[in-house]
Amino acid sequence: MASTELPVRPAPVPQTSRPASGARTARRRAGAARTNLTLGAGPLTRVLAIAALTVAAVVWLLPMAWAVLTAFKSETDASDATHWFWPRHGFTLNGFSTVWERGDLPLWMFNSLLISAAVTVITVLVSAMAGYAFSRTVFAGRRWLFALTVAAVLVPPQLLIVPWFRQMLTLHLLDTYAAVILPQTVAPVMVFILKKHFDSLPRELEEAARIDGAGHWRIFWSVLLPLSRPMLAAVAIFVFIGAWNNFLWPFVSTSDPALMTLPVGITSVKDAYGIQYAQTMASAVLAALPLVVVFLFFQRQIVKSVATTGLGGQ
Repeated sequence: MASTELPVRPAPVPQTSRPASGARTARRRAGAARTNLTLGAGPLTRVLAIAALTVAAVVWLLPMAWAVLTAFKSETDASDATHWFWPRHGFTLNGFSTVWERGDLPLWMFNSLLISAAVTVITVLVSAMAGYAFSRTVFAGRRWLFALTVAAVLVPPQLLIVPWFRQMLTLHLLDTYAAVILPQTVAPVMVFILKKHFDSLPRELEEAARIDGAGHWRIFWSVLLPLSRPMLAAVAIFVFIGAWNNFLWPFVSTSDPALMTLPVGITSVKDAYGIQYAQTMASAVLAALPLVVVFLFFQRQIVKSVATTGLGGQ
């Protein structure tokens, strides 16, 4: 009889923990490299870095703290240099109440909010569409038009006050919301930033959308914009802050008290009643409070946009 031999199976190789431990070691080294400071990882370097950041934070916060303290003082204590921190007569809300009574703060805040929101929406939409056109489309004169847009960044807005005023006068738009809003929507620097952001997005997503039959508008609205939410949020907050703090153009383009923004209205109160330090600081605190609230809501988007789009030097 022919004997049948069973196939001999090779013995299983015992698994060792060396590759896993090596991977963990590599990950720990990579994490340590990411957390190390540029000047070194020693305790002395870390203490010096924290001390330098603390000094910079104190220097930045000191004027704000002085403004808040002055706003809660009386006019007599605000002018007293010997009691600059703790007022002789205690803290009071007279500065806020006086500014609220003498001026029309609710109307000014409403105008500032309406104008800033309109400027932000229009600027972000127009800048995003222009950035997409420069980044993802090819048309005649694209390079020259983009070069002109970049060159417009170097033009100070103060030089455009007279052309803007004559244009609004020709269009019969003076003393209207449109006169205050439309010139502020021209933001070449935002077009440049969004164009560079769209350049960094992978083109494979656009090609996949084109295979599915999507056109330029569909790709822009449904593919690229959802991926650009951190950058759009950062652009929106910067535009909003600029429009909220803008004084010169709203002051020039309107003479109707019903259209005054908060910076223009606060200046009119100061000019009418003289310089009152407590009232001036109270007005500044009230004007800055909405911006602080907006920044607290959108600070994560701003930091994320700077960290992921190359604006932080990466």
